[in-house]
Amino acid sequence: MSDLLLLGLIGGLTLLLLLTLLAFAGYSGLLAGVSVSAGSPPIRNVTVAYKFHMGSYGETGRLFTESCSVSPNLRSIAVYYDNPHVMPPEKCRCAVGSILSEGEESPSPELIHLYQKFGFKVFSFPAPSHVVTATFPYTTTLSIWLATRRVHPALDTYIKERKLCAHPRLEIYQQDQIHFMCPLARQGDFYVPEVKEKERKCRGLAEASDAQLDGTGADTMSDTSSVSLEVNPGSRETSAATLSPGASSRGWDEGDTRSEHSYSESGASGSSFEELDLENEGPLGEPRLDPETEPLGATKWPWEPNTLEKGKE
Repeated sequence: MSDLLLLGLIGGLTLLLLLTLLAFAGYSGLLAGVSVSAGSPPIRNVTVAYKFHMGSYGETGRLFTESCSVSPNLRSIAVYYDNPHVMPPEKCRCAVGSILSEGEESPSPELIHLYQKFGFKVFSFPAPSHVVTATFPYTTTLSIWLATRRVHPALDTYIKERKLCAHPRLEIYQQDQIHFMCPLARQGDFYVPEVKEKERKCRGLAEASDAQLDGTGADTMSDTSSVSLEVNPGSRETSAATLSPGASSRGWDEGDTRSEHSYSESGASGSSFEELDLENEGPLGEPRLDPETEPLGATKWPWEPNTLEKGKE
């Protein structure tokens, strides 16, 4: 009899534990719906203190911890420049930090000095007229894990179906919600100087390589002196001649913002976001852009590109 009582007690505790875990997951957003829309951004122009990171996105937790340790009351922000499903983890780039001020407000010199003291840099992001955006509950640390696995695929589907050029990807941790934002215009203004500097260096390498080509277009460089280019995004001044289809990261110019490894490659080519139903107008309430101001370039790759799509490219 005592054995049956013990087994019943163990079974009851196990069931209670499972119910507790399910309740915790539900509270963290497991059952929350993900709604993606196009409209005004969830934040205005902001000044941020950030640290640049190249490597696996799974290693960025320490950067969030560092920025929150400096000033716990500020909102956290992250900008992801590469698609981790196609870019090698060690080459993925992002910027992580805190929002120092928003809108017309200027950050205090003391706050800027404090962040700079701990190795952060200061940069400003504009408020684009329209973005692709989504939100997810932010109630526990599990919410972050759930959000990355539920929201990003939804963003990919939305961007691909409407053939939009929407990049990079921003996460804003604001009170009890995580705001996901992909600019549809002014994308170049969201690339921090470290990314732009790498792009300029690689463009210089490409120009030097082009100088070695003979009049027939054959490469006169030897096997031992060949240059392996890694084209990075950043400046909108990049020439199309410097971009190769097999580049390992993103670069763009006035006519093309595409690279198979970047977040700008989540859809197909040529669609203006004038065709969108711009739901959920944000605090800015700005009008639609004219066709002349639509974002340049196009997107090619979904979150997990399939073989058929790659063959078409």
